[in-house]
Amino acid sequence: MPATVGRRADRLAPVRRAARGLDRRAAARLGIVAAAWYGAWLAVGAFGRPYNFFDMKIYHGAMVWWVNGNELYDFIAPDTTLGFTYPPFGGMVMLPMAHLPVGAAGWLNALGSTAALAVVLAGLLRPVVDRIGQSLWFVVAVAVPLAVAIEPVRETLGYGQVNLLLFALITADLLGLRWRSRRGTRYRRDDGPLRRFVFSGVWAGAGIGLATSIKLTPALFIVYLLITRQWRAAATATGTAVGVTLGMFTLAGTESRAYFTRVLWQTERVGAADMTPNQSLAGLLARLYDSIETPGLLWLAFAVLVLALGLSRAANARADGDELTAFTLVGLTTNVISPISWTHHLVWVIPAIVVLADAALRRREASRGPLQRSGPASSYGGPPGVNGLRPPIWYPTMTGFRHGAVAVLLYLLFLVSPIWPYEHQLPEVSHYADGLFGALMENSLALALIVLVAALPWRPGAEPAFYAERRGRPDLAARR
Repeated sequence: MPATVGRRADRLAPVRRAARGLDRRAAARLGIVAAAWYGAWLAVGAFGRPYNFFDMKIYHGAMVWWVNGNELYDFIAPDTTLGFTYPPFGGMVMLPMAHLPVGAAGWLNALGSTAALAVVLAGLLRPVVDRIGQSLWFVVAVAVPLAVAIEPVRETLGYGQVNLLLFALITADLLGLRWRSRRGTRYRRDDGPLRRFVFSGVWAGAGIGLATSIKLTPALFIVYLLITRQWRAAATATGTAVGVTLGMFTLAGTESRAYFTRVLWQTERVGAADMTPNQSLAGLLARLYDSIETPGLLWLAFAVLVLALGLSRAANARADGDELTAFTLVGLTTNVISPISWTHHLVWVIPAIVVLADAALRRREASRGPLQRSGPASSYGGPPGVNGLRPPIWYPTMTGFRHGAVAVLLYLLFLVSPIWPYEHQLPEVSHYADGLFGALMENSLALALIVLVAALPWRPGAEPAFYAERRGRPDLAARR
């Protein structure tokens, strides 16, 4: 009997050791997550600004004003010249906050926006973590505080803005397009109708339509869907936006007429173009000319050029099977060509960092893989190997370094946000008061956006199921 007990104990020893190993691994991961959140807290304190839900106070005051029977767009926040600037549907969505204290509304928006950010990051990072064999919850739990620390997210949360919620709506359509391209792989025939509907992706486009109804700038995504001939998603987005807008003419006709005939064209309601936090092309040109107003014809010429470049690169990215980079390029293009793009609007830098980091990982993985069949010698810069096989890359240690370094530098730029030490306001202080270096720093985020539109790499075959389906080649995904 004692010998039997001893043998059983010996057989259970590996299980116990494995359990202790798992406990230590879980404790280490929790420690890393806690350290990431603490680091984000320190970073916001070091590089952020005093946050008191400034924009949320304007929205809350406008909603209280509207509920009390006044016209929505006549509201002006006390001690400011600022009023409500969103379309009427945006006001309808925000209307429930009129029944809450402004602080509670701000914290609810911050919690909801952070939850939306976590869901978005889970969707964006899922293909990456599945490929490299990591735990999704751990990667997302670390990625969320890293994202919270950078300029667009901390400004969105601190001012009570809605950018992360709009970002989530648009990203939902990206995931819908991904699921639709992999039709039938995420549900079984015996699943309920709701699950089949969600994972079929047939609703893709509705998120873009709703985002366009809340804020007009996401309409560029509809243009992208039309250019890339994604007719069903484009029709869904257009139908949603038009239907919601017409519905608001029924529910709030006075406000709808006021917005589209008067408020939409009053650009002075949001502030001067040269203000430092306006990191769009228009803001960049106004500061370079040291003028409160943007030189109109010059801005129009460059904006059309950036628009054509961004949309053409997005279409090419999609044609090569990388829908995430395509959406990211459209979002970045929107930030650049909009007359006003405050720093809290620049949330599309988050997927840009993901794309760059994933490109680095893919290149490094490829350098470690087996010999791959190649095309002509000129396609890889050297003679073909035996039987048409390409020799492995000679220096795998440095493979992907360029993309990884750019991802890190881009993150650090938006973490430190060097525009604020060089903030200037005309006519009191020239934008060149700190010399050329100061002007460069004050425009650094805008310059980074323009470079990303022109040079953000895409990853051929990143969505192989979609890529194969589009060409009617079911074997293409496996080969890629």
